[in-house]
Amino acid sequence: MIALKKLIKNSSLALVAGLLLMGSTAQAQDAVAGKAIFEGNCTACHSLDADVVGPALKDVHKRRGDEWLTKFIKNSQELVQAGDKDAVAVYEKFNKVPMPAFGTSLSDDDVANVIAFIKAESEKPAEVVAEAPATPATDAGATATAAEAEVAFMDLPPVLLFTFALAAVIILLTILVLVMMFRLFVPMLGDSIYDEDFRSSFAGRVLFLVRGDATLVTGKAKNEIHSNHDFDGIQEYDNDLPPWWKAMFYVSIVFAIGYMLHFHVFKTGALQTEEYEMEMEEAALIASKNVDDPNAVTNYEVLTEAAALESGKALFNTNCAACHGQEGQGTVGPNLTDEYWLHGGDVNAIFKTVKYGVPAKGMVPWQGKLTKDQMLEVSSYILSLQGTNPAGAKEPQGEKM
Repeated sequence: MIALKKLIKNSSLALVAGLLLMGSTAQAQDAVAGKAIFEGNCTACHSLDADVVGPALKDVHKRRGDEWLTKFIKNSQELVQAGDKDAVAVYEKFNKVPMPAFGTSLSDDDVANVIAFIKAESEKPAEVVAEAPATPATDAGATATAAEAEVAFMDLPPVLLFTFALAAVIILLTILVLVMMFRLFVPMLGDSIYDEDFRSSFAGRVLFLVRGDATLVTGKAKNEIHSNHDFDGIQEYDNDLPPWWKAMFYVSIVFAIGYMLHFHVFKTGALQTEEYEMEMEEAALIASKNVDDPNAVTNYEVLTEAAALESGKALFNTNCAACHGQEGQGTVGPNLTDEYWLHGGDVNAIFKTVKYGVPAKGMVPWQGKLTKDQMLEVSSYILSLQGTNPAGAKEPQGEKM
């Protein structure tokens, strides 16, 4: 009897273990299938760890639940229009970019597999990133950083500090000597400083300027009528022009002559138009060396080979169809089969849009994910869709090219 109980107990444990093993195996298989579906339909707009066009999906099943996720994947706009607060919050947060409805393209099992994949990826432990060893002090980068660091005034070499101190002492002594001479010699002049000859001299003007007389700056007011001309009772006095005004006038004449000779006679200087053209040439040279500059000039030609277009079609279906439709008819993104373009319709403009994206409109940049050749293949394939007029095409957007 005891042996029979042990046998039943052991059998039960084996059955439970077998069921758990089968469940975990089935879940692993669902996650594998879900990964392929996720990469084919979701990676263009979603990442597990970071917000892209849509939100980061790590642990989203814990925040929302499987039932809500299934409804949102099948038709997100249906939930938004129904007033679901979570769906509306996501829609508002991500610039009201609608998520494509996958209710017709994915089965219930496909959606469940995608959710299983998200769960499996969310439960994976975070990868430990080894810290890079500290850069030795003798490294060139460290030397450049040290050279760029600001040096405090008191940390300057002693010789330089002594030079500054000596210069300050000399300036201070010069000021003291001038003040002492002024205080010594002015009283010795007595009333002679008021003589017209001395007062009209430069030294006299400086002296009286210090004492509050601004004649050196404003000129002398003679209070004498300039002539017998009478303009409706208005008469003109023969006063001096302010010396500062006359000095600036003479300086401007000299400057104008030098400017004319430098720029228009000898042509040793570049005018504004020439400077602009030279700066634009320099900017173009710099941009041509920087492959990541969105303003760099490109001169790609449209690919017409069948193999290149077939490769571009495969890349388009994998990465672009989720937002532009399998036939380029436009869903979340614009229609790519008509003559209207938002960001330019030649192969170079399309290449730049694919490479750098339009983050404000939800278009992600594909540089780093696709190679230059792949982006050119996709761009060429998009141009091959012109005039195909697929069913259900989205209305034109942008300018006609």
